[in-house]
Amino acid sequence: MLSVFLILRFMKRYILLLLIFFLLISVNNISRAQSSAIFLNNDTDWVDSVMSVMSNQQKISQLFMVAAYSNKGEAHKKKITELINKYHIGGLMFLQGGPVRQAKLTNYYQANSDIPLMIAIDAEWGVAMRLDSSLRFPWQMTLGAIQDSNLIYQMGVEVARQCKLLGVNINFAPVIDINSNPDNPIINNRSFGEDPQRVASFGLAYMRGMQDNNVLACAKHFPGHGDTDTDSHKTLPVINHTLDRLFKIELFPFQKLINNGLGSVMSAHLSIPSLDARENLPTSLSKEVVSGLLKDKLGFTGLAITDALNMKGVTNFYQPGLLDLEALLAGNDVLLFSTDVPIAIQEIERAIINNKITQKEIDERCRKILMAKKWMGLDKYKPVKIQSISDNIISKRNILLDKLLVNKSLTLLQNYDNLLPLERLDTLKIASLSIGESNNINLFQKTLSDYAPVKHYSISSDASINEQAILLDNLLEYNLVIVSVHNSNKTAWESYKISRNIDILLQSIALQNKTILSIFSNPYSINSFLFVNNFDAFLLCYQNSGVAQKQAAQSIFGGTDLSGILPVSTKHFDIKSGIQTSKIRMGYVDYSEVNIQDSLPYKIDSVVSAAINNKAIPGCQVLIARDGSIFFNKSYGYHTYEKKQKVSNSDIYDLASITKIAATLPILMRMVDNNDIDLYDNLGNHFDFNIGNKSDLVLRDILAHQSGLKAWIPFYKETLVKDSVSGLLSLRDTLYSNVESSIFPHKVADSIYLHFSYPDSIMRKIYDSELLENKEYCYSDLGYYIFKKIIEDSYGESLDDILDSEFYKKLGMENLGYNPLERIHTSRIVPTENDFFFRSQLLKGHVHDMGAALQDGVGGHAGLFSNANDLAKIMQMYLDMGVYAGERYLSEDVVREFTKCQYCDNNNRRGAGFDKPALENEEGGPTCKCVSHLSFGHTGFTGTLAWADPKTKVIFIFLSNRIHPDADNLQLLEMNVRTEIMEIIFNSINE
Repeated sequence: MLSVFLILRFMKRYILLLLIFFLLISVNNISRAQSSAIFLNNDTDWVDSVMSVMSNQQKISQLFMVAAYSNKGEAHKKKITELINKYHIGGLMFLQGGPVRQAKLTNYYQANSDIPLMIAIDAEWGVAMRLDSSLRFPWQMTLGAIQDSNLIYQMGVEVARQCKLLGVNINFAPVIDINSNPDNPIINNRSFGEDPQRVASFGLAYMRGMQDNNVLACAKHFPGHGDTDTDSHKTLPVINHTLDRLFKIELFPFQKLINNGLGSVMSAHLSIPSLDARENLPTSLSKEVVSGLLKDKLGFTGLAITDALNMKGVTNFYQPGLLDLEALLAGNDVLLFSTDVPIAIQEIERAIINNKITQKEIDERCRKILMAKKWMGLDKYKPVKIQSISDNIISKRNILLDKLLVNKSLTLLQNYDNLLPLERLDTLKIASLSIGESNNINLFQKTLSDYAPVKHYSISSDASINEQAILLDNLLEYNLVIVSVHNSNKTAWESYKISRNIDILLQSIALQNKTILSIFSNPYSINSFLFVNNFDAFLLCYQNSGVAQKQAAQSIFGGTDLSGILPVSTKHFDIKSGIQTSKIRMGYVDYSEVNIQDSLPYKIDSVVSAAINNKAIPGCQVLIARDGSIFFNKSYGYHTYEKKQKVSNSDIYDLASITKIAATLPILMRMVDNNDIDLYDNLGNHFDFNIGNKSDLVLRDILAHQSGLKAWIPFYKETLVKDSVSGLLSLRDTLYSNVESSIFPHKVADSIYLHFSYPDSIMRKIYDSELLENKEYCYSDLGYYIFKKIIEDSYGESLDDILDSEFYKKLGMENLGYNPLERIHTSRIVPTENDFFFRSQLLKGHVHDMGAALQDGVGGHAGLFSNANDLAKIMQMYLDMGVYAGERYLSEDVVREFTKCQYCDNNNRRGAGFDKPALENEEGGPTCKCVSHLSFGHTGFTGTLAWADPKTKVIFIFLSNRIHPDADNLQLLEMNVRTEIMEIIFNSINE
């Protein structure tokens, strides 16, 4: 029994040891598989069949990759074709040109090659690095500020898509040099930064994005080009780092990518004595570096590719042909940009004869190249589809990705007293100053104006002392100056330095004004400043692109958040510095960022075009927002049917009855919050004099339009007199004057001023008016005359002044308000009716509503003007239950109370002042059936609508002047334009 027990125990231990042994072998194989180049895992049938019919010279020729251009003539095309037909080169690296031209040449060259060519491109920030008519992603230094490496992966995926669209199989990216030298003239913006861990992580993400989509990555510039102050295109840079330093810093990212299946590496033309001390020997030609370090020590099994062999870093020391041979002897597999392929082939053949290199070594490198081609799918080569390139080279996806990459890179380095995002706009008088761009207002400044009133200035980088002095004097009247410095964004190699002259100007501004400084330049530009602590906020934007300008401006006001960190260390800020902020205001996004169907813009365009063509409206503005972001803000048509001035987004319209919810209601809601009024109050509670039969009317009933008030009273008619001879009506001369005075202070229109007593007469007529027999739904403006009186008596100020101080200035409203002629240039005001009945003139900047006009243009029911952008802000405040930009204006309870249906049981859809969708089984109403019962808003007689839906978080604004030139034009209503657009919007939402 004992012996059986011992045998069983021994067998159990033996089995366990076997399991451990096989597990170790398995782990070792997995590790080896992970460190092998990605293309070495394929079968070799195609490779074997190709190799079997190749001559020795053809095998040598496969090692050559020649530079090709799509912007050169027939002579260049003929030269490349000869190299393909006669010498059977293995690949082409395309440089300058255009996407379609390159693709056509690719098809042509591939058709001339017995073995499919490996097509390469230098597309570090997408194919736009080399080609026109395509989108440029941010430089890698910009990407280095992003905290989410998954975004870099997504860019890699998108770059791979661009490459495959053009028939490109290998991209000479990513750059994984550690840029630790601010004076590096050739890497710099092309590096992810100076932190080896982040460079490795981002380089790996970029690599995977491409290789997961069968475009081979090429990490460069081995063994590290980041700490140089010379350009290897022009000379041979020297790096004097120790081996220990190189392994800890420069080589770290290369090892990381190699361990994860990196397909290729580009060797740099550098002199690094600690790796190879021979004088004037570039690392790209060093066997110790390429074979010994890269392949043996780091375990790289992919394609070792030389940097361009026409660069001065190597051509200064070697003749054509011999240079190629030296690169091959060093261990390189692909000879890039050979200056003379025929001579190089001869030199390599001579070297084989002289036993400097064996045919077996050539065969192994050729096989490796063919393995890569097999992985790329070239064994089943198909020509590029030329017709699809123009439509797809720039896609919605890469536009949105570019924007997201830029947005997440923006880095807030300084923010005293949490100045950003800006909050109390009513306390700020803002100027913006653009330095280094044209005198025209740039996109950064235009976007600032979407959020608040901003006065814009600009000055050149070489402005004189006198120009600077005048500017400083002008800026004295502002308590906040937003300065933007714009350096060239043309190439990654442009100078990033800011002149001492500009530094002194900026320091001077900061000494006299609270200052936000935005730098649209490389992070090393910060080193140009003598001091930075004078700036209240310091925003680094990296590149001077339109996308960066728009995103940076939004971030200043909290339209988007800030999360970037500094990818390098500078004189004033440490690496990884960065302050995070949150989104607090509406932002501006593309419709595809909010999960809306692609067809929405085209459908809206179609509806509006039909309305304009049928003369329902001369023009309009349409704005749509979702989840706190405006994704559609478009102007159509003209101010009038004469088609002399196009409508722009900054133009303003007469809002008519939208005034009720954008002027009177916010104050009434605030008064409810403050317990100054109650919706169940009787009107008489708020008057200390007799208001007749109106005393018992309940506020809630008035707001819901079922108090018994008449629909309206045509007050203006009583101010007219009929001529006894002509029978025509004219203004009563006892009530009107064409000159303003203390007796006639109320401006009704141009050269028409009303007697000071008449507004009081209006109120008395309302108090004395009869009530309807039944308290049923009847839409009435009269209650809003009364509410205006209650508000102004309570605050002791005029309604417009109350709104400006309590809401509009805080919300950043430059365009929304009463009497626009007092604050907005007439060219931006869209005209309404040609009023033949009352004022005998075209109304432009004067309220259309006659009753509001008789109240100096400030009515509780009408009088507001605005563009769609500003009106959306107050609708967003309602949608966010009384909060905007971090400030609470109204309680959530009061917003819910006012926006709910008040008397649904009485078949009355109305809220407390707000309009609501038609009730179930009820026809008509201001909306389609597609909106939720929680939604609310209002329409306006002039052809306007503002609507918000809490369920979908959608805001819809439609502004037009459908009453121009005649209020009898009902085409907008008959064509159901506003409702049809609303239906398109809500049916386009992807849940």
